[in-house]
Amino acid sequence: MTLDDGLWGVIETSRFLRVPVATLYQWRHLGTGPESHKVGRHVRYLPEDVVAWVRRQP
Repeated sequence: MTLDDGLWGVIETSRFLRVPVATLYQWRHLGTGPESHKVGRHVRYLPEDVVAWVRRQP
């Protein structure tokens, strides 16, 4: 999994962040996690947004 792989799904994002998938859905609901996008019925993440979000964390 690299930043050049295009959009990440919740599984790829959870593996990268090493958090459960349920945590990503909770963060999405609360608006506290990395920026996510709906593509049809699916939640997708831009890898660069995930990395930027991690760098903003204290």
